[in-house]
Amino acid sequence: MILYPAIDLKDGQAVRLVRGEMDQATVFSDDPAAQAMEFVRAGCEWLHLVDLNGAFAGEPVNATPVEAILKACNVPTQLGGGIRDMATIERWLDKGLQRVILGTVAVENPDLVREAAKAFPGHVAVGIDARGGKVATKGWAEETDVELTDLAKSFEDAGVAAIIYTDINRDGAMQGPNIEATAALARSVSIPVIASGGVSSLEDLIALRECGAGLNGAISGRALYDGALDLGDALKALK
Repeated sequence: MILYPAIDLKDGQAVRLVRGEMDQATVFSDDPAAQAMEFVRAGCEWLHLVDLNGAFAGEPVNATPVEAILKACNVPTQLGGGIRDMATIERWLDKGLQRVILGTVAVENPDLVREAAKAFPGHVAVGIDARGGKVATKGWAEETDVELTDLAKSFEDAGVAAIIYTDINRDGAMQGPNIEATAALARSVSIPVIASGGVSSLEDLIALRECGAGLNGAISGRALYDGALDLGDALKALK
């Protein structure tokens, strides 16, 4: 199971939110590229980036710090937030991003996800963010009636590289991930699942690993910044 350190970008800074509330942002670094390098030096195999402003704006906003991270770090990196057309997807992949995460468009324009996954095999993931099993879009600001599992299953034949599932109510809350929902999702689809939201201890990671082969990875942010989870120890435990 791969551990993805998260760098959430707001106004050019590395921050963490609580349950997606933009007005509850805690700034952890004014230099996201330096923060990314800390994670790389600790041995991480991947980085997970989110353009928070972009998720609301519907287009990239924090391109400058993302590009700085891509230049500074030699590990594969995935990015979500504001990526909603083929031109943006292609532009980010050309800049060295390994994987784009498509969230809002997975609900609003699933054909784009299919087109992108076909055009860029292995480089497109679907981000599914949910409250109580219902998908939320546009930086989690808009609720839908779409069921988490139904959306995931709809991309079974699309060739996407992964599904990144975030339980919004757990995100940044340091209360542990939603193991039950994550395990159920991993069992219901053949696409590799990456868990996000609430990973706050080594015990959480071990519990997620027990979800089975369908769970490919886990994302952690606040716990790494707060010191509740030591990245080096976590990476060793997951080997």
